[in-house]
Amino acid sequence: MPIYALGDAEPTIDPLAFVHPDAVVIGNVTIGPEASVWPTAVLRGDHGKITVGAQTSVQDGTIVHCTSTLDTTIGERCTVGHNVHLEGCIIEDDCLVGSGSVVLHEAIVRSGALVGANALVPNGMEVPGKAMALGVPAKIKEDAVNPELLKYAYEVYVHNSHWYRKDLRLIK
Repeated sequence: MPIYALGDAEPTIDPLAFVHPDAVVIGNVTIGPEASVWPTAVLRGDHGKITVGAQTSVQDGTIVHCTSTLDTTIGERCTVGHNVHLEGCIIEDDCLVGSGSVVLHEAIVRSGALVGANALVPNGMEVPGKAMALGVPAKIKEDAVNPELLKYAYEVYVHNSHWYRKDLRLIK
């Protein structure tokens, strides 16, 4: 798996995390225990810092970046769907960021919130806890999230990370 230092900045990956061999992790990136990073995801901590919390999945094709003034933080027990773009934002604990969505600079997705598939959370927007952010640009739907859905989503990927760590093998 391509894990790169950039100058003095080296990724810190918990031994219980799973990083797929086809993911790329560069520079100032911290990945917590039982977190998972899936094929073709790129976490590029070149100008700032990226943090991925425990039991969080960063799924296939997702790009996580930061800037020289804005780190990107993803909390614990989050599900970051396929082909998401996160940059210079904060995703608090227990969130789901739907496939194809974009969360931009200084946006904050509060604990227990959901960003819908293909939504755009623009610069500086705050998604309240337990709310859904839907559409382009995102509109907020208050108190609409079922916490059991979020729990199920992250638990599936914690299970998958253990399974892949144990049984994934290259055959050609």
